[in-house]
Amino acid sequence: MSLDPGMAADVVSRALRDGADRAEVFFKSYRNISVEIKDQSVESLSTSFSSGYSVRVIKNNRMGFSFSTDIGEFAEVVRRALEASDAADEDPFLAFAQTSPASEVPVYDETVPDVKEDDAIRMAMQIEKAAYEADNRIKRVRKPAASFTVSETVMANSCGMEARYQATSCSAQITAVAESGPEGRTGWDFMGSRFLKDISFEQVGRTAAAAAVRLLGSRKIQGMKTDIILDNAVANDFLGVFASSLSSEAVQKGRSLLADRLGTAIISPRINIIDSGLLAGRLGSKPLDDEGVATRTTPLVHEGVLRSFLFNTYTARKGNAASTGNAVRGSFAALPGVGVTNLFIEPSGAAACIPRDRLFGALGKGLYIVDAMGVHTANPISGDFSIGVSGIWIENSEVAYPVKEAVISGNLLDFFNKVSGVSDDLRFYGVLGSPSLIISDVDVSA
Repeated sequence: MSLDPGMAADVVSRALRDGADRAEVFFKSYRNISVEIKDQSVESLSTSFSSGYSVRVIKNNRMGFSFSTDIGEFAEVVRRALEASDAADEDPFLAFAQTSPASEVPVYDETVPDVKEDDAIRMAMQIEKAAYEADNRIKRVRKPAASFTVSETVMANSCGMEARYQATSCSAQITAVAESGPEGRTGWDFMGSRFLKDISFEQVGRTAAAAAVRLLGSRKIQGMKTDIILDNAVANDFLGVFASSLSSEAVQKGRSLLADRLGTAIISPRINIIDSGLLAGRLGSKPLDDEGVATRTTPLVHEGVLRSFLFNTYTARKGNAASTGNAVRGSFAALPGVGVTNLFIEPSGAAACIPRDRLFGALGKGLYIVDAMGVHTANPISGDFSIGVSGIWIENSEVAYPVKEAVISGNLLDFFNKVSGVSDDLRFYGVLGSPSLIISDVDVSA
């Protein structure tokens, strides 16, 4: 099934004729090839295509919603949406996006639609092969996988918004297992981009292998308060928990630890937190959000001070603000919520950027954390956390030995307020990006 803006406009017109005060249609299609390898043979291979559309209507300040995978039944979909609106509660903040020019951002790679199953298999095999060849202590790997997607989005509403764009994405990932005697340690890596040229399938395998090998010979340490380095991958995990509090939807529902903190210092002045849908090639980049509002760059935290939240059209009206272009739908069958595009940490003007190869020198002594388990269990409302970590003990600015079964605990805001150094190694994992961070005076227990 495909849908052009003209047909989308016809659906909107039908909804208005049938009694809607305002109407919107959202269409999404995907074509995906995913492959997983085991011992240089195909463990699983899928080529799939899915598409569908949804209709939202507003009638007497009441929202109705319905969806389908059959464009031929759009009249029935409109009828169901109008019927649903009759049973909904009245809400004066309901609205659809006003028309606005789409942002200019490259999100389509012409080589991705040409990827065939044999190509996908070959590239996934490169991941596994590279991991085994990186070190003879790599004895097993898990889920060496590659994925290639082409999508199309079409939107229209009764406020004059009509839009259509295509996007591509590619990803590679693997978990490697290093063994020495009875001991086994794991390492993981991932790369994702809208452009195939940005993915090094061999590098993903090598990086995962190195991450596993460096933890062999791990030992426990005594509890203490010490400085730490959060590797960029682990810093991304913490940013992911923090991200939920930057949503205006969470604030308005009382689920954000940042409620009533706008304009105040919340974390270290050494870092900025930014959301941007305009980064070329990043997986969260796109010309429009999922309501048709142009994406943008939104400074959320500047030199530690909270400057903004993320808004879609509804939460912006409710919060007397403007949409930041952060309407996100999980699929065509979902209503738009508030989500990030590309959320990342960068050093502020108040912080000198530390080259990655000088991080240990800047730390001097402490724990370099390379893996954290259960970061998602941190309380998003209070910010409290206690999680297991593993890493490398640094002594006299040099690697001393790997560490296992340590626990760090604290509060997210306090944690980010103790950032004393920021590296130059910004890396994105999916739609989240962070450099490695030096954090002072962290409670570490055995």
